[in-house]
This record gives sequence, structure tokens and C-alpha cells, in this order.
Amino acid sequence: MDRGSFVGRTGELTHLRAVVEGIGRRGVLFSGDAGVGKSRLVREAVGKLPASRYVVLPIAAGHPSTALPFGGLAQVLPVAQPAGLTPAGVLRWVVDSVHEQAMGRAIVLTIDDAHLLDPPSAALVHVLARQEDVVLLGTVHDGEQVPLPLRPLCVDDLVERVELTPFGRDETTELLADVLGGPADTGSIDRMLRLSVGNPLLLHELLRSTTGSGEWACSGGLWQWNGDSTRPLDVTDVIGTRIDHLTPGVRKVVELVALSEQLGLRLLTTATHADDIRQAEEHGLIAIVRRDRRVDVQLTHPLYGDLLRRRCPPARTRQLQTELAELVQATGARRPGDLLRAALWRLGAGSAQDPRLLLGGAAQAFARYDVPLTVQLAQAALHAGGGYDAAELLATVLMLCERPHEALHVLDRVRDDLVDERRRSRWLTVRGMVTYWSLGAESTVDSLAEAAVTLTDPGHQARVWAFEALMRMHRMEIAAALRLSQSVLARPASGPGARGLARCVVAYVDATRGLFRRNADAVAQVEADVAGWRADVPYLQAMVESSRAARLALTCDLAGIDAIAADEFADLVSSGGLRLGSGFLTVLQSYAARLRGRTDQAVTFSDTAGAMLATSRLYGSLAHGERAQVAAWRGDAATALAAMTAADRSYSPCIAVFYPWLELARGGTIAATGDLPAAVRHLVALADRLRSDGMTGYEVLALHDLTRLGQAATLIGPTCADGARRSVAQRLSELAERTDGTLSPLLARHARACAAEDGAGLLAIADAFAAAQLTVWAAEATATAVRVLRREGDPLVTDARRRLGTLLAACDQVHTPTLDATRDS
Repeated sequence: MDRGSFVGRTGELTHLRAVVEGIGRRGVLFSGDAGVGKSRLVREAVGKLPASRYVVLPIAAGHPSTALPFGGLAQVLPVAQPAGLTPAGVLRWVVDSVHEQAMGRAIVLTIDDAHLLDPPSAALVHVLARQEDVVLLGTVHDGEQVPLPLRPLCVDDLVERVELTPFGRDETTELLADVLGGPADTGSIDRMLRLSVGNPLLLHELLRSTTGSGEWACSGGLWQWNGDSTRPLDVTDVIGTRIDHLTPGVRKVVELVALSEQLGLRLLTTATHADDIRQAEEHGLIAIVRRDRRVDVQLTHPLYGDLLRRRCPPARTRQLQTELAELVQATGARRPGDLLRAALWRLGAGSAQDPRLLLGGAAQAFARYDVPLTVQLAQAALHAGGGYDAAELLATVLMLCERPHEALHVLDRVRDDLVDERRRSRWLTVRGMVTYWSLGAESTVDSLAEAAVTLTDPGHQARVWAFEALMRMHRMEIAAALRLSQSVLARPASGPGARGLARCVVAYVDATRGLFRRNADAVAQVEADVAGWRADVPYLQAMVESSRAARLALTCDLAGIDAIAADEFADLVSSGGLRLGSGFLTVLQSYAARLRGRTDQAVTFSDTAGAMLATSRLYGSLAHGERAQVAAWRGDAATALAAMTAADRSYSPCIAVFYPWLELARGGTIAATGDLPAAVRHLVALADRLRSDGMTGYEVLALHDLTRLGQAATLIGPTCADGARRSVAQRLSELAERTDGTLSPLLARHARACAAEDGAGLLAIADAFAAAQLTVWAAEATATAVRVLRREGDPLVTDARRRLGTLLAACDQVHTPTLDATRDS
């Protein structure tokens, strides 16, 4: 695999070319970690310079050249040096030789590893860089000193020092697409970015290893990495030499740290010598990090650990793992995660015989949402005699990673171990989760209700009720779900997990009803009690986020959605293999990107969500519904129709509570086909259904979609007590008084302005939409204003057109009926 095209660094490259063209300073010195792309950037900047205007003179810097005067310029100087020259004369001769080669063209000096320049070469560069026709472009390793002769160039502001930072997500995405020949899915991008820490060289090495071993597969136009992010990588050419020359003592230090990922300095000192630790730190292989009162030791780069683990013989690895486990267990495994690490070391060393240790480690892995690791440890605990508790945990996590039949097999194996109501209630709820959410068995709810009656302990019964309430809510049996939830909350014996589930059910229903403050309060209550339920039901966090997300989505709180995506939970589910949670979060990210008009990004997010949830019997419909909305907003009716077909195919009554999202998407899809009357009929019927179901939060969005289709004055709903029906604008105004937050009043204002054909009012509303980052809606309101103002001959139309152009320029491909109508006219 070659290095591919040059990607990223657009700003730095533009800056470099400006410097070469004589704009600004006379040079740039890039610093940064090895492999961050300093040399590649400089080569790219000078690679396409016209030879008629520039001469590029590369100056070599490195240990072999430092022994020779002007060794760095050996390849650009004449072979024979005139005899009898003084040091100053030699310097003038070199300068003259360089100018002779230039033949009147501008001189561009490029220096790799300028910190390794021999002193005469550094002095020459100093002289040349002060001349009008010379530009200096160089690189310096992070932490290295610029040679003394070059420092005045920086002090005098002739040469700029620029720290080249690691790649971010956008550059990593671009590089992956370039090397793979197509876009990668978001999960693979995140894993590659995390493992490479934004280092392009290391990312290339990682890609070289994984593509060569067939770990990439293309599905639906997206490349997905199916490999293990902890696997050894072939990076010998990059860092192998440094490792090979370590003394046995230093090697043990870095091997222990590599196997532990992070180790307390006190423990490391117990197992090794202080002098070896010092040398490892001086070699730049380890870093001592102080966190509050803790002092930890970690490798300076994760790829060092990959190489060390690969080169460590199996017998020695087992010996070191046993030593690490003994060290941690001897201290009582006090730190968070110590139990997990000790369990893994014992498992790796083949000395894992304590089911309590393995089960404790599995529980800690599950609390971090590390699904593969939880499965591994829970299986080991079960095989070591962990009994029912190990089986329950294993079945739960198998359900979450979409292996329901294995989960049922595990549960059936321990049916005879249900010796008390505690175990029976937990067994019932885990089995219910598997059959309901993984297999889509609607009969699960009634079976669970029948079983709950047979339980006599109020706390254990409350646990079953909480899960039953969650299922009934998803089936749109809202009254029954709320009744059960209130019973759980009113019962003193209810445990923290049951209370948390019940509150989440109530919070979700409140969001659908537009009671957003109550939703926020309930979510906050659950989070405040996290210490009580996290160890028992860590997957409750997913329901917390779902309840919170319902509020954020229905209020179009894009900043709040961004916060969820950036939260620890999102990081954990993305890295831990919890595809359901990660897919749900990605749907949210697509929704936010779509409302902002970033439909290119929304396509990537929604397609990724579709891939993540492709095997889900239930939640795939959400991803396909969002795919349909994105395609519809882009004017791609064919893709929208195909996505809606996929959504319908994967829809189940087990998730009926999500029907509004799918039906809103259907309305957008119908509109994208050009059949606006049919779209209006669909949305009117949907608004009536939502009114009947009490889902006020969703009804507001359906009515707003009707407003966007020019139906603000259309009469909807039943005949009211005054003998009249309400228009869309009037109904929105009524709902604005019943719901919390600022969105409903804004949408009501929008509808009233559309109905009244108030051009100036529409522009003010567009400003409010734009302030909330609802760019597409802002553009649509402005487009409507343009049509109104133009028809009235209002001079404001000129400013409205300008504002519309600005808003559309901030969007990617957007073709909604409102915007297209304005374009056509």
C-alpha cells in the first residue's frame, strides 16, 4: 500500500504557499511529533512549484552528516572546494554556489530535522534566510532545540515556528477515504483516530496492516473495519529499532507498562529498578503522569505497546501478566478498574480460577459498556463455576450485542438455579428483554405480567413491573405503562434500578406530550441516583439517554444533541461494541446535521446508523426513517422511497412508540416525489392521530411540516366547541401555550406569518431559526418571505434575496418543496 494522496493540512499548505510567494515571513519551521506529517507537508508545498520561477534545494540533516562541515548541503554544492579559503571565505563560496544554481530564480531551502543540522550548515542557512530571494521551510522534532544559528531568525520574526498538531476527525476521514478508495463508516473512523492518535504515519502503518489482512469490508458504499483495535501492528520499521536496543531491565519496565496499559509508579518500582524506570522515561518510551495524588506510568504512544506485546514471547507474557495480577491483588485492587485488569491478566496467563474475580472484572467491563470484554470475562466466570450471576450477566450482554439465541441458551442452562425470588425476578426480566427487544415477541409483555403476580416480595415484583412498563410504553400502551411506573415509584421496596427505569418511562412519555421541563427533572433524578443503579443495571444509561434525546429532538436543541454525542456514554458505546446505542446516537447526529443544512454529513451519519442497526429486528427502522428524511431534504426521491421501504420492512409493533418519526419521514418522502397534495393529506392524518394519542410534542412537528408545505391556513382536526375547525396556524398557537420551551411558540409564529403573508415577520422568524442553527428552516422562511415581498413589490425583497443566498451557501445539497418553489419562480 502506498502513502496515497496528500490529504488534510489545507490551512497549513495554503500558508506555506503564501510564504513561498513572498507573502508574510521568509520561512516556516514546523515542529511536532515524529510521523505527524511535517516532512510530507513541506514536500507537498514545494512539489508543484514551477521550475522557471523557483529552485528547491533540499538540505539534509541527520547524524551521519553532522560530522562533516556543510554536510547538509553536500548534494547541492560543487564537488571541489577552492583551496586556501578562510572560514568566512568558505561561507561566501557556499552562498555564491547556491545563487549560481538558482540562476535568478527564487531559492527555497527545505530542511528535514533542522535540529540535527551541523553547525556550519546552520550558519549558512542563517545567512541565506536573511536574503530577499530565499525562503526557508523546515521541520523540527517536538522537544528538540533549534540550532543556535537559526534561533535569531525566529526571534527576529523572519521565520515562523508552527506546531503541527495531530489529525482531527475530518482529516482522518479524508485520509481513510483516499487510501481505501471510498468513505469509511463513523465507527471505523473513530477507532482509527483513537488508535493512531491523529498521527498520519502511524495511521498509514495501521492501514497497511489491516488492509493487508483483509479486515476491511465495503457494505452499502461504506468501508467498515472489522478488526480488533488491540491487535498487534506491523510497525517494526517505525519504532522497532528503538525497542531492540533496550537493556533487559528497561525492557521489563516498558513490557510491564505495555501489558498493563497504565501502572502506578509505586507498583512499577516494586517490580523493577528505579534506574531502569528513569532510563525508559529518558528514552521517551514512558511518561510519568501525576493525577491528583496518584502517580501513574504509561507508554508515550499506544503503538509502542502493540510492538512490545507482539515481541514478548508467550511464556514471558504469561509470567509478566501473573506478576502484574499479583501486584494489584496484593494491594487490594483499590483503584477503579483494578479488578478488571487483574481478571484479564489472570485470564491471559491461564491462571484464572476464581469466578468471583472474573465476575467482578466482567461487571466492571459492563459498566464501561465494553461488550466484547464483558462477554469474554462472563463466559470465563461461568466456566469457572460462577453459577447464576455469571449466566445472568452473560445473557444480558449477549442480548445487547444481538446474539439472542445464545442468550436464551445460557438462561435455560441455569433455570434450575432459580432458588429464590431475587434470582427468579432477575431471570424473568433478562429473558423478557431478550425475547421482546431482540426477537420481537409481543407476547413477552403479557407473560411478564402473569409472572409478576406470582412474586410475593414487593421489591422483586417492582423490578418486573418496571421492565413491563418499559415494554408497554414501547407498544404505545401508555396508560398501562404510566400506571405500572407510578406503582414502582410509590413502592418503598423498589430498588434503584427499578425506580430509574420507571422514571425514564415517565420522562419519555412527558417528552412526547411536550412536557419538557418534567422530562428534564425526571432524567436529572435518575442521574442523581447513578451510584445506586449503575452496578445493577448499567444499560439503564441507554434509557436515560433515550429519554433525554426525545426532549432534545422534539425541541430541536441541537447544542444538546451535540453534547450527547460528545458525552462519555457516546464514547463508551462507540468504542465498546454496543451497536444499538451507538446506532441510536448516530441517528441523532444525522438529525442535527440535517436541520443545520449539513446534508452531506447527514448522509454519512444516517448511512452509518443504517449499517450499525442493520441486524436489529426493531431499531433499524429508525435509521432507515432518518435516511429517508435526509434523502428527501436533498431532493433524492428514489433513495428516500427505498429507505422508507426498508423502514417499513424492519418496523415492529414492539416499538410503536416511534411511529411518529417514521410517519414524519413518510410525509417528507411523499413530498420529495412531487405529490404535494398526497403529502399534505398524510400529514393532516398524522396530526389528527398524534392529537388523539396525546403526543403533543410530535404533533407540533407534524403541523410545522404542513406549514413548510404552504398549509398554514388549512383547516384541520375536529370541529371545536364554537362550531368551527382550527387552522394549522391556530392549532400551533394553542399547542404553544401547552408545551414547554421556545420552539413551539416560534413554530406558531412561523405559521401565523405564513398564513398572514407577512414578509417582514417571516424574515424575523428566519433570524430566530438561524440563531438556533436551524438553517434549513431559516432558509425556507426567508424563501417564503422573498415570494411574498416580490409579489407585493416591497423593496425589502433585495435584502431578503441576499439573506437567502447566504443561508443556502451555508447548506450542502438542499431541495425542499419551499426552496425549490422559490428557485423556480
